[in-house]
Amino acid sequence: HVQLVESGGGSVQAGGTVRLSCRASGDTKWAYCMGWHRATPGKELEGVASVSPDGTPTYSESVKGRFTISKDNDNDILFLDMNNLLPEDTGIYVCAAAFVSGCSPDTLLQNRGAGWNGRGTQVTVS
Repeated sequence: HVQLVESGGGSVQAGGTVRLSCRASGDTKWAYCMGWHRATPGKELEGVASVSPDGTPTYSESVKGRFTISKDNDNDILFLDMNNLLPEDTGIYVCAAAFVSGCSPDTLLQNRGAGWNGRGTQVTVS
């Protein structure tokens, strides 16, 4: 079982930067594919970034080159550094973990019902 708690959301102007954190706890948590989904009004839930157990990051096309996902294994924290933010990045960002074959934002999203999810943190870009 894995517990995930997000922090770091807020309001920012377009072009700005936000860092999201997800504190993870539980057994063997870094054995999971982990990442971030976002829920945007009027759109389907979207997987934006993931990191595999061996540390390989993967990004959706909409955030590639602007967002960076990373893990602090010593402190059990997953980060999402969001740069050059756009108004369309506005949404609730949810930290997620699951056992999947082929870790990616899409496979993590597809398996969200079988994995673990945080409650989310709001990011508003204006």
